[in-house]
Amino acid sequence: MTARSHIDDDLGEFDRTAQVAYRHGAPVGDIRGRDGLVVGEVLAPDGMEPAREGRGGDSGIAHTNVKSRMPERYSAEEIAKLVEERLAGPDVAAWPNLVHVLKYPRNRELWFDIVLNELDGDWYEERNPVTLAPAIDIPVWLQIDQGRGWTVDGTIELFSRLKGPKKLDIGPYPPMQSRPFVEEHDKMFRWYDHWLKGVDNGVLDEPAVTVFVEGSRERVTGAQWPPKDVEYRSFFLRPRGKLAPEPEPMGAGHAAPDGFYQAPLTVTDQVQILSWRTATFEDAVELIGTGAAHLFVEIDQPDTNLILRLWDAAPDGSRQLVTTGYLKASYRELDDRTTEGNPYHPHTRAVPVEPGKIEEYVLRLYPFAATFRPGHRLEAELSNGEPLADAHNALLPPDAFHLPVGRPVTHKVYRDAAHRSRLVLPLTRRRAANGE
Repeated sequence: MTARSHIDDDLGEFDRTAQVAYRHGAPVGDIRGRDGLVVGEVLAPDGMEPAREGRGGDSGIAHTNVKSRMPERYSAEEIAKLVEERLAGPDVAAWPNLVHVLKYPRNRELWFDIVLNELDGDWYEERNPVTLAPAIDIPVWLQIDQGRGWTVDGTIELFSRLKGPKKLDIGPYPPMQSRPFVEEHDKMFRWYDHWLKGVDNGVLDEPAVTVFVEGSRERVTGAQWPPKDVEYRSFFLRPRGKLAPEPEPMGAGHAAPDGFYQAPLTVTDQVQILSWRTATFEDAVELIGTGAAHLFVEIDQPDTNLILRLWDAAPDGSRQLVTTGYLKASYRELDDRTTEGNPYHPHTRAVPVEPGKIEEYVLRLYPFAATFRPGHRLEAELSNGEPLADAHNALLPPDAFHLPVGRPVTHKVYRDAAHRSRLVLPLTRRRAANGE
């Protein structure tokens, strides 16, 4: 259930007399020049040197044309054994699409490689755009819309590692209404006009980072991400579905855990959800950055998914997604990059959960920017699967979901004096001071 990001940047507008040729690829292929690289080559008019630019992105063409790279590392017998082991896992075995990919990989070799390499490591890192970013010194424009947090997270990390001139533009929700992001082309073209045509249009005098803030619908700017100073605040899970600034004072004997049982989606289409809400905000509260969810959970199986979604709930009952966090319980390890409100999981090994043991799981809440207006509430929802259609998922393509859990799991979520389950969220300092 490792969430991976893809980076997709439009090539922009070159000289109108030029012709552009593309070769489509995929983000996990070899982005250094083979399967995973989309190469745009400008065939310039006579007397001009052709310009070249590469980009990584996913497409239907890529999914059917990229060839497996497993034979480069493994023999046919070793690959067959890996397939057998993967099919023995209950999650993959319960999902017909992935069973079909593993048994009949023809025209699905990209997905074949992904399914067989479920953990992070050299397989991905050697062709990860973020890993290769420090070697890029040409000007780069990055643009992403909010709503699919793992793509926002990957884009921001890529931006932070680039060494040359760079811009980051994070647009409004929802994330999938247009690809590429045609609403932003005018700004993008100014960047390309400067670097490709030498137009002195002042683009370098503008801030490096621009972020659209949901709720207030303002755009904030800065030299880095996040564009404002933030102060992390905790919101504690409490009985009766409450989120509060103060932790629960009673123990588990009096503040019994919340819980839910989830049957596999092979036998039901109902996703069980627990939810907690703040009181209505009296003043506007602005949050920009990453966050964390610390959850003390007991399960009766060796593994599950923990999926947290944060919503902006309006007084009229409508909601808009703010951000998400996803964690496979066996991938709960944190690495030394982790700081308050900014956890990192290496995803390099799976550690089965001891059934019946209460474990603390720290979910990374993907980068977001939102202002909760007066009268609104913050709502947190926890599940181990994703509803196939709701106010957010109805906006996504059918392949935009995480792999469901293939076994029945009972979850108990503790939020008492000894188990302080909480959200850690990035309030901007100006808003935080006004709200005290």
